[in-house]
Amino acid sequence: QFQLTESGGGLVQTGGSLRLSCAASSRTVSSYVVGWFRQAPGKERDFVAVISWSGEITYYSDSVKGRFTISRDNAKKTVYLEMSSLRPEDTAVYYCAADSSPPRDWYLGNYRNLELWGQGTLVTVSS
Repeated sequence: QFQLTESGGGLVQTGGSLRLSCAASSRTVSSYVVGWFRQAPGKERDFVAVISWSGEITYYSDSVKGRFTISRDNAKKTVYLEMSSLRPEDTAVYYCAADSSPPRDWYLGNYRNLELWGQGTLVTVSS
């Protein structure tokens, strides 16, 4: 197994942008599907975006489609989440996860038993 570490969270104003990074401790991550989730206070953890091992397949939740972009650099063992046009409702702890299951499964809600999770990074969007 390997570890995932998120970074890049912080405080941003409405309409602003942030880039989150999910760094893996091993190049093994290049063969894994990686995704982002978020959990707002008092709410369940929700799917945000997922990317296949090659980077060719991506899915997004309806709430972030067109505003967020997921990408990966396997040489750097890192997956990114570019967030723009941020809204107060985007405020949450953002987590990355890795698993071998197909990206479409994550998009369809089958992500409760993913193999690896990071510790999360807090994003706060002020109004």
